[in-house]
Amino acid sequence: MAMTVNPLSPVLGAEVTGLDLSRPLGENLFGEVRQSWLEAGGLLVFPGQSLNTAQHIEFSSRFGPLFGAPGETPLQETVSRYLHPDHPEIYRVSNQVKDGEPLGRARAGTYWHSDVSFKERPAAASILHAIEVPAAGGDTLFANMTAAYEALSEAMKEMLAPLSAVHDFAQTAATQFAEPIVVENDLKGANRAVHPVVRTHPETGRKGLYVNPGMTVRLEGFEAGESEALLGFLFGHATQHRFIYRHRWRQGDVVIWDNRSLIHYAVCDYGDRPRYMERTTGIGDRPV
Repeated sequence: MAMTVNPLSPVLGAEVTGLDLSRPLGENLFGEVRQSWLEAGGLLVFPGQSLNTAQHIEFSSRFGPLFGAPGETPLQETVSRYLHPDHPEIYRVSNQVKDGEPLGRARAGTYWHSDVSFKERPAAASILHAIEVPAAGGDTLFANMTAAYEALSEAMKEMLAPLSAVHDFAQTAATQFAEPIVVENDLKGANRAVHPVVRTHPETGRKGLYVNPGMTVRLEGFEAGESEALLGFLFGHATQHRFIYRHRWRQGDVVIWDNRSLIHYAVCDYGDRPRYMERTTGIGDRPV
């Protein structure tokens, strides 16, 4: 296989052609894929792929353990109805309903976030396969939190260095899930964690902001107004256009993003036009 990597934007992302992800990749070739992922700021796009669910899981597991895999941590109970009935590693994103049951989570991710940042070991790689997409709309925005951190003043970096923030699923549940769907157990300690505001990436060694509007509720040790003001500044700073790549989905796209260095936002502007995607989510390290 001849792999070609082309940048997608000045700030992050690359498109990889010449690979068929339904076929096993040798160790050397997979090593090239992983290195390209890191060098591209944590986002790779593989167009024109045709993966079945088992192949998707097999490829994803090369990046590390998956939420929902046998013996591994499941995603929180609230999203269990959206998991693949035969493969709990697969979280389904869809606006379609069959026999009165949703085929996936409609309007999933319509807010800036890093996947499951409220876990003690939050997500590393997320891998989303576009199986059916509308002709227009449904883009996903990705913001480079490493670039956002590096653009801060030295004085701001020094102030942020020792700070920690609380990430809580209750923040997401309050705005993103209808009340009957939220499970009481999901609002307890298993889906609440404290992480450093500035995170060192375990593979690249680069520092980046690790806060997001969807799940970060407050800074530890600050009064409410102080925390709100500082987090508001960081959220606004990180989501400036200069740090963002916007992906327009095509049927067959497989997109891998790094939740350790990116946040993302799914744009829900396609109405009831059919959309169906499958996602795996890798279990990452404890942020440091």
